[in-house]
Amino acid sequence: MAATRQNRLKVALRKRMKDALKCLKPEVIARQSQAVTAKVLTNQAFQQAQRVSIYLSTSSELDTTALLSEMFRLDKMVFVPTYEGSNMKMVRLRGMDEYESLPLTKWNIKQPDFKDAREDAMTNGHGIDLFIVPGVAFTRRGARMGHGMGYYDKFLRQHAEKYPFKMIVMMALALNEQIISDEELPMEAHDVRLHNVITES
Repeated sequence: MAATRQNRLKVALRKRMKDALKCLKPEVIARQSQAVTAKVLTNQAFQQAQRVSIYLSTSSELDTTALLSEMFRLDKMVFVPTYEGSNMKMVRLRGMDEYESLPLTKWNIKQPDFKDAREDAMTNGHGIDLFIVPGVAFTRRGARMGHGMGYYDKFLRQHAEKYPFKMIVMMALALNEQIISDEELPMEAHDVRLHNVITES
């Protein structure tokens, strides 16, 4: 019964947050994106990571395009998600020219074709050092509410099983409006706590 109530609360919170983000002006998102990108570039975990997973943002998320460009300039090995049904893979992207030529999904997000022959983080023997994960809402203490599909929760479990001795860092880039209280987003036993939640403020 408690789980059902918790699920209802999460559904309502997810809708409230998504509606609020849709109302943000593009210039507000652009300003915050620029500030967060600058903070990430000076973050020690980011600087030390060689293999970085980053999501390709939508118009209502903090824009990751400038950070993506910087990662290529810094010779990071960049991995981005691609989806098919209930499955997600992290595949290698090798430059901004590749990024620009990616096809758009029905949600208007750039995404590599799931069937493309690309280096896969789960089969390359190295995995990911730093995960920059998307989400709808976050707390300062590292709780995260995803989009409700469970792609990242599932992938992170698989990654941990494949690379049990690998120390990974989990980071979120958030708009100020995505930060909520610990009371609004309590962590459950299966939730993964983020190491860093980076915002403009």
